[in-house]
Amino acid sequence: MRTQTPYLACVRRITMPDGSTAPASFRVTPRAMRQIVEIATREGKPQAALRVAVDAGGCSGFQYRFGLEDQPAEDDLVIEGRVFIDPVSLDLLSGSELDWNDALIGAHFTVKNPQAVSGCGCGVSFAIG
Repeated sequence: MRTQTPYLACVRRITMPDGSTAPASFRVTPRAMRQIVEIATREGKPQAALRVAVDAGGCSGFQYRFGLEDQPAEDDLVIEGRVFIDPVSLDLLSGSELDWNDALIGAHFTVKNPQAVSGCGCGVSFAIG
């Protein structure tokens, strides 16, 4: 079986909580990329991309937000024309991986975020240390 490599974007350096700098990166698994295309097509927007954002809120301080958008903002990170991330969210998502989970209780996108030090049971809300 051939292993598929995640789509990776690394565009700039960010300052980490300890003051060091690191490349800002974000990976999208092939499974997540296929699901983005499938959802966009099903919604009648075959060229749309998935906006991945981090908003203040949720029970742990931050929460992920996903939605389809037709065009990126001028300062967005654009991955393969299918994922848009704004610069503020990218700082909180750097080093993360977007995947798709086909769980029986509800299929959904997941974010594996190495900066998240805690989360809640919903899997959407997280805290940064």
